[in-house]
Amino acid sequence: MKTIKYFLLTATLFVLSIFSLQAQSTEGKEFWLTFGQFFTQIQPASNTNIEIRIVGSDQPTSGRIYFTNLGTFENFSINANEVFTHSLDLAQKIAVYNSTVGVSNRSVYIISYNAPVTVYAFIQHPNVVDEVTYVLPVTALGAEYYHISNYTLPTNYKDAYAIVATQNNTHLYHNKEYIATLNAGQVYYNTSSTDMTGAQITSTNPVAYFTVHQYSPVPYFGFSHGCILVEQMAPVNTWGKRFFVPVTLFEKDIVRIVVSQNNTNIEIEGGTLRNDVPGAQTTLNNLKPGDFVELDFTNDYNGCYIQANNPVGVCVYIANTQYTGLHSLPAMSWVPGIEQSISKALIAPFIPGTYTYLTHHYALVTTPTATRDKTMVSIGGALPVSLNGETWKEHSASGMSFCSVQLTQGNASYVFTNPSGVIIMGYGTGPNNYQLASYFYLAYSAMRDLDVAFYGNEIHFQDFKENPFCESLVEFRAEIDGKGIETDTIKWFINETEEVAERNKLEWEKTFSLGEYEIKMWVHFENGDTLAKTGTLAIINCNQESAFYANNVHHEALKDTTFCNKNVNFLAEIEGLHPTDPEPIKWYIDDVFETSQATWNKPFENGTYEIKLVVHYDNDTYATLIGTLKVQALWIKIRNVRY
Repeated sequence: MKTIKYFLLTATLFVLSIFSLQAQSTEGKEFWLTFGQFFTQIQPASNTNIEIRIVGSDQPTSGRIYFTNLGTFENFSINANEVFTHSLDLAQKIAVYNSTVGVSNRSVYIISYNAPVTVYAFIQHPNVVDEVTYVLPVTALGAEYYHISNYTLPTNYKDAYAIVATQNNTHLYHNKEYIATLNAGQVYYNTSSTDMTGAQITSTNPVAYFTVHQYSPVPYFGFSHGCILVEQMAPVNTWGKRFFVPVTLFEKDIVRIVVSQNNTNIEIEGGTLRNDVPGAQTTLNNLKPGDFVELDFTNDYNGCYIQANNPVGVCVYIANTQYTGLHSLPAMSWVPGIEQSISKALIAPFIPGTYTYLTHHYALVTTPTATRDKTMVSIGGALPVSLNGETWKEHSASGMSFCSVQLTQGNASYVFTNPSGVIIMGYGTGPNNYQLASYFYLAYSAMRDLDVAFYGNEIHFQDFKENPFCESLVEFRAEIDGKGIETDTIKWFINETEEVAERNKLEWEKTFSLGEYEIKMWVHFENGDTLAKTGTLAIINCNQESAFYANNVHHEALKDTTFCNKNVNFLAEIEGLHPTDPEPIKWYIDDVFETSQATWNKPFENGTYEIKLVVHYDNDTYATLIGTLKVQALWIKIRNVRY
């Protein structure tokens, strides 16, 4: 009898030790959230819908949504690959709604007990407001941000931001000027009659930072059509140097780029620098911290490729109807750098539970052109299918491609995968020639540290735990950026023992045996600051072989076999399963999911069935094994015989 083979003993122990860990991304277990004031005629009344949407992974989970200002909570429970939506009641809406400058307790704390989730917030009014933001997990928050917003009309509608503290005794600074001290769960809300884009916000502990503009026309043309802008900003330590911005189906979008370091130069491929935006720079060269530029770009460019010599922050906007010529309202989305692509992205569409003019919901998928054919999507835990049938647009200069995938199943998770990486943005539209409607948001990406980081065989240290190494020789490389100074000392440690021979080296290599190792890079800067980054490296046996058997018949021989017994026993023989996937094998009968067990049995009626086994390997690739099962049980009728 054959038995399923997972790993060598060492690798098996490794699987158990990292089961609950996940890569640094927009997915997590703890989140903080708050909201800012809408424009005056839209207050948090009964006809304004505020939703918190929690998207479950391939593991069931439960958790709690806690309203700090009320001291109350809502419990939630999510099955695997499903979505939980909580619509705030009136008391809860008032409890999270900031309208007065200063400190309050108007925050929401979300915790998932059992498994990582992704979280989004949705604001919707039946007439004119639709806006979405992703919510970053606590693990992805930082202590330095730059405000990115858009033009403010000369009215009572103001630019604004809201900051939520995650720890007690957190001091906040606006352009290095002290503004407030917060305890965990407290919120600081600030407004301005002018566009605050470029303002630097720093803190003594990690905080969640939200742009919450009350009403902006986007772009600046003196247009009257506007909307609220709500988007969580990513911390400066996650900013990149290379960006690809895809175009929505509105075909004309706006991009803003904000600078964090002196002597920053920017190059663009696909887009036009605007020179009529108040406060914006009209050059792409020799920019300083807080400077920003704005670009027009259309579908003619097939996207916009941005390169900078220093890290920059980028946001993209759906523009107003007077600019696009279509029925759109302003909405904004954070754009992560290409370095923040990820092999697996978990999202869900926003289909409001109340009346809405939104009719179409899309995932805007970006991936390298060379490997876009490997992009797949699984809906609600079903078998992954290829996106080859979608209409891809290719940007030749960047080597990137993108497509808009319509999302139609509102209560199911969508899991996009590509071993070479994807970034998923989301947006919604209304029907053509009808009511204005649109929203825009970052749906899923990595949120890795990019200012000071190290890589092993070009794998980011924060991704080590989800990418065990098959090769024993590991080449390490350090990236020291974002501090504005040169490094003075670099030290490398393996399991807390310094590799003295590698001191002050940006690149080095070492051969490891099978096992798990803590790798630490310690950096001492010339200004006296020190910083340490740690990753858990695992070297495993990566033999990858797959087969399955039905009543001891190999899957490739099933087509030549007919079973007379209706009861069929199945067995999988696998080596090299994905170590952090709770269901690395999945069985399907005629494309309907059956089980993730290695051995199982089932009675069949007479007929022909397609048996499919999908295997997720430890190098994040998939294999699909198919066999044709034929069942024809025989029976004999015996006549009565008289003696």
